Amino acid sequence: MDLITRWCDLVARAGLSDVDGSVGRALIDRWRQPHRRYHNADHLTAVLSHVDTLAEHAADADAVRLAAWYHDAVYDGKPGEDELASAALAEQELSRLGLAADRLAEVVRLVRLTASHQPEPGDRNGEVLCDADLAVLAGDAAEYGAYAAAVRAEYAHVPDELFRLGRAQVLHHFLAMPTIFRTSAARERWEQRARENLRAELS
Repeated sequence: MDLITRWCDLVARAGLSDVDGSVGRALIDRWRQPHRRYHNADHLTAVLSHVDTLAEHAADADAVRLAAWYHDAVYDGKPGEDELASAALAEQELSRLGLAADRLAEVVRLVRLTASHQPEPGDRNGEVLCDADLAVLAGDAAEYGAYAAAVRAEYAHVPDELFRLGRAQVLHHFLAMPTIFRTSAARERWEQRARENLRAELS
């Protein structure tokens, strides 16, 4: 299923008013900006597919899907700031499309959560979104290598030494977590392989 079809199906289920799909197309254009190497339309497609896989674990799978569409909609390589800007964009656009206030607040919260990937226990929507976003860590050797190379390309302006230090901090952070993935299905599918990949890159 292509992205615009996914978007149109989602907004129809949510009762939103993007009749001609113009908001969705503008979002897709954001994901296809030329400076993106990893946080691009392929990543969005993968996250949406992983949300589908984990949907039964969510309290509101379509709220999670809306958050997935917006979670890196703004991407300038500024961790924390990008997620806040993406959440602000989601709030602005989804409010205009008529998303109910309580669901809108949940989508905005979920987008912000992707800055830390640390949902609270029992946060079913947050667990599904974070697990879907981090599923790339569990790719096979070639997939993980391509992911790591794409991340490096997005930070091409950072000298090697500084990048290695920063990247090592990220890898240590994930490895120090009791579990990287929060849903039982994601842990069973991806936990072991993700840890092997992280350790291999760190070494």
